[in-house]
Amino acid sequence: MPGPRRDAARTRARLLEAAGGAISRQGVNVSLDVIARSAGVSKGGLLHHFPTREELLVAVMRHLLAEFDAAVEHALLAEPEGEPGRLARAYVAAVFDDLADGERAREKVTLMGMIGSSPGVEEHVRMDDEAWRVRLEDDGLDPVRVQVVTKAADGATGALLWSRTDAGAYDELRRTLIAMTRTTGPLLP
Repeated sequence: MPGPRRDAARTRARLLEAAGGAISRQGVNVSLDVIARSAGVSKGGLLHHFPTREELLVAVMRHLLAEFDAAVEHALLAEPEGEPGRLARAYVAAVFDDLADGERAREKVTLMGMIGSSPGVEEHVRMDDEAWRVRLEDDGLDPVRVQVVTKAADGATGALLWSRTDAGAYDELRRTLIAMTRTTGPLLP
């Protein structure tokens, strides 16, 4: 029989998933009642876990960022230790693996765009971006090369909002970005 902590963790996870889905469909001002019903809990149950809308939005964003971090860590397992560009390749792999599930990826991008400028959330996004910048600095690649590769990968994600890029184009972009991480020097002489 699951203990109270496990039940609380499951309820919290259901609330985060329900909030993400409801916000993606109905916007950032969707009622807390709708989110609670979607998660199968009372509004009081939602407020127990997330006393304010801001705390809920921050938690949703942190959940999305943590999912991406976990995907990068998983992709790192396929990269040889100590090889320059290892983290950048894992970053690219995580982005493009996520893009393979088009509808889910589109929902996540929409959600991140909707809540990214909300009070409290913006600071977490900035901190996450800075943490990635610092980690990628130590990856053994030219800093401009790293920026071009990671920003191009991020841009491929953003392109989901305004275009329907076919899988072949994404595969080619992925291969190109990975190839760019196999050379350590500057992009331009």
